[in-house]
Amino acid sequence: MTAPACRSCGTPLTRTLVDLGKTPLANSYVPPEDAATPDEYYPLHARVCETCFLVQVDDVVPPEAIFRDYAYFSSFSAGWVEHARKYAEQAISKFDLGPDDLIAEVASNDGYLLQHFVKAGLPVLGIDPALDAAEAARERGVRTETEFFGHDSATKLRGTYGAASVIAANNVLAHVPDINDFVSGFSALMAEEGVASFEFPHILNLLEKVQFDTIYHEHFSYLSLHAVEKCFARHGLRVFNVEELPTHGGSLRVWACHSASSRQAESGLEAIRKKESDFGIATTQAYDGFPAKVDAIKTGLLAFLTKAKSEGKTVAGYGAAAKGNTLLNYSGVTADHISFVVDANPMKQNTLLPGSRIPVHGPDALSERKPDYVLILPWNIAEEVATSMSHISDWGGRFAVAVPQLTILP
Repeated sequence: MTAPACRSCGTPLTRTLVDLGKTPLANSYVPPEDAATPDEYYPLHARVCETCFLVQVDDVVPPEAIFRDYAYFSSFSAGWVEHARKYAEQAISKFDLGPDDLIAEVASNDGYLLQHFVKAGLPVLGIDPALDAAEAARERGVRTETEFFGHDSATKLRGTYGAASVIAANNVLAHVPDINDFVSGFSALMAEEGVASFEFPHILNLLEKVQFDTIYHEHFSYLSLHAVEKCFARHGLRVFNVEELPTHGGSLRVWACHSASSRQAESGLEAIRKKESDFGIATTQAYDGFPAKVDAIKTGLLAFLTKAKSEGKTVAGYGAAAKGNTLLNYSGVTADHISFVVDANPMKQNTLLPGSRIPVHGPDALSERKPDYVLILPWNIAEEVATSMSHISDWGGRFAVAVPQLTILP
């Protein structure tokens, strides 16, 4: 079998990070009326490019199958909305933005971020292919185009709306199969002295903290600053600053400009370059031994669920998150282990999780059914969940997380 090619530099991919077998799409929640219809399963195999060190999964699912009917709405996380508000405040101040500056966001979802620029009186343009999310954004007063972003669509949008002074791209760079076409779109849409910011989970955390559950089909790439700089340079973009963020288990916010821009490099850039160099991000050794660490998490989770069941304890889940579906499906967890999951997003409620077929209810189901344990599947917001749902202690309930190891929270 011919090795697939790196989606960034084209090198044949012969090194595996981890092979998670075949799983359903992580966000393909099953309506009750389709409960008898089997899930479609696709290979989920993460590989490492030994030239540019972009980690990536095989391109087996067209993006239209994932993102047109997309159940994730950003505004259901209060912490994420606050993160967005602070970003808007920082960008307006740092770049002295005013009513003549167009602020664009790629993968703008339901307007969670651009709404803050609207409130500040700045013109905005959201770009997102998800029809329901785009409509929710428009209801917030966020002008939105339903497009897949790339060089051609960016050129068209610039002709209609003008060049963008700031383009935000939060947790989307990893979601595009054609990363070269996507990145070239920023060169096309961004003003001559404009800036673009890209937020994405830093692969150092995936490797160090064994965050394998962040691997799923819609995450085509797993990013380091090293790999991103290689790709950006190919399309006339230059990174001038990097910030470390606590979001999504540890992320980077990379600031880029045109290669010919007058902007000077800031201290954050060299700091992250050094951190990655010290880790050995551009060496094959950094990626060795990962499958054994993944299997240890699976073993720990199954041991916890088996013990709870043998003791007559009930376990529920919190958060019908995509990362949770990777964890549950790779571990072979079903409704026999976890009786139900709750989620605040009405789009996910009254569905079944793909693969595991665990039913999803609203948060009130916790108080109604009083489980002994609640496994927080989106571990990146565990503190927020444990605080907001602290009432489970009223009946002796305890929270747990499975990654990077099974832990019962105090």
